Amino acid sequence: MTHHVIRRAADATFAAPPLLPAGSSGLRRRSVVGEEDGSVHTGFGVCELAPDGAIGAHVHSYEESFHLLSGTVVLDVPEGSYLLEEGDYGLLPTGVPHAWRGAGDTIARWADMLAPVPRARYGYDTRAVPALPVHEPSRIDVRDPRTRSFGHFEAARMDPGKQSQDLLTVSASMRTALLVYSGITVKMMVDADLGAVASTMFMVQYAADGVAGAHDHPFEETYLIVEGTVDATFDGERYRLEAGDAAWAGAGCVHGFTNAGTGHVRWLETQAPQPPSRHSYRFARDWDHLRDVLEEKP
Repeated sequence: MTHHVIRRAADATFAAPPLLPAGSSGLRRRSVVGEEDGSVHTGFGVCELAPDGAIGAHVHSYEESFHLLSGTVVLDVPEGSYLLEEGDYGLLPTGVPHAWRGAGDTIARWADMLAPVPRARYGYDTRAVPALPVHEPSRIDVRDPRTRSFGHFEAARMDPGKQSQDLLTVSASMRTALLVYSGITVKMMVDADLGAVASTMFMVQYAADGVAGAHDHPFEETYLIVEGTVDATFDGERYRLEAGDAAWAGAGCVHGFTNAGTGHVRWLETQAPQPPSRHSYRFARDWDHLRDVLEEKP
């Protein structure tokens, strides 16, 4: 059984998804992980939509999170239309009708996280629905309670030395706060606070001395490197991952990371299903220590 997958940016291939709603055009997607890789909980990819492209109205029987990597795109949902720009992210709950429209003068690129994994034998768990009303798109305002399913990320806010009340007030919640430990900074984007029930999406940044020891989880994780270089180990196999590379760790895959450069390394990370309240991390060092203690006893 496959427990991890590595996708190199140099080998990336984009293609039209196998099933698109009526009225769709100009969409290509790079599949990073899916059902064919052995995943049960995670579908992950990078989408490209041409400025004149569109994805017709449809619904999924899975949860979809997204993060705009570059360009602009319009997302239509029953509540209205939103202009999404680089750094914006959001959640599309299961069963919510939605459609995408190209915008601007360049290709829009975004990462999508699908949980649980779409199944080919059930039409990729997608159904076309009647067209949605087209409204004048609004930009995301993370302090507006009406757009609580969206947010915005800026790399500058990953600096733990620049956290302040002024930065915290750009959100109606504590989502702008950072978790900082052992040279690692985490900025949560999509989780239960945003309404997700099946997955999480967040940004991770390692300082030059950032290290995460070998560990595994009772859930699946994906990683899309957006800046820098990291040395990664998956079940004893070593890889050097650079910007544009991606990886997936299945449940039980032992993995660890070390910053391989002199600056920081940053990646987009997802988890599915959501971590349990306890025992989310199983560190190999702790169980190795127990083995050593038991072997020392007469």
